[in-house]
Amino acid sequence: MNYFFEEEVDVTFSFDYKEITKNVIEKALDMEKFPFEAEVSITLTNDDAIKEINNEFRQLDKSTDVLSFPLIEYIGPGDFSDLETRMDIFNPETGEAMLGDIVISVEHVFKQASDYGHSIKREYAFLIAHSILHLMGYDHMTPPDAKVMEAKQEAVLNALHITRED
Repeated sequence: MNYFFEEEVDVTFSFDYKEITKNVIEKALDMEKFPFEAEVSITLTNDDAIKEINNEFRQLDKSTDVLSFPLIEYIGPGDFSDLETRMDIFNPETGEAMLGDIVISVEHVFKQASDYGHSIKREYAFLIAHSILHLMGYDHMTPPDAKVMEAKQEAVLNALHITRED
């Protein structure tokens, strides 16, 4: 598993965010039975920068907590059955599946942790879990899809013992 981190801002978390990222992504991939080694890019930025990205790619002129940019199209969420035949998803240098990019606003992590009454670590881990599920084809555009995605996010965090009290 390869992780590519870019910190566009000072990251002042009181926990090892790179380790949390690795643990959450690997647990999610494991729970979903993703069949290949993978790589993910993670950018930590601020509200202004994520607002620009959100406007450019989603035509939403507002900041947000996390953006996910999947590089793989799936038959369905978590359906990896055709990936082995698709050479375009693999990095030719490493052989790893290129899942995509995660962009997180550090400002939103702090604000939402406070708003929701849980730890900054839990909020960050939640956003990573949320985003990696997007990179595996899950979405929350309909109530049934949202219910599935929410259950999977909670399952990943619970498996890692990252609770709202952390």
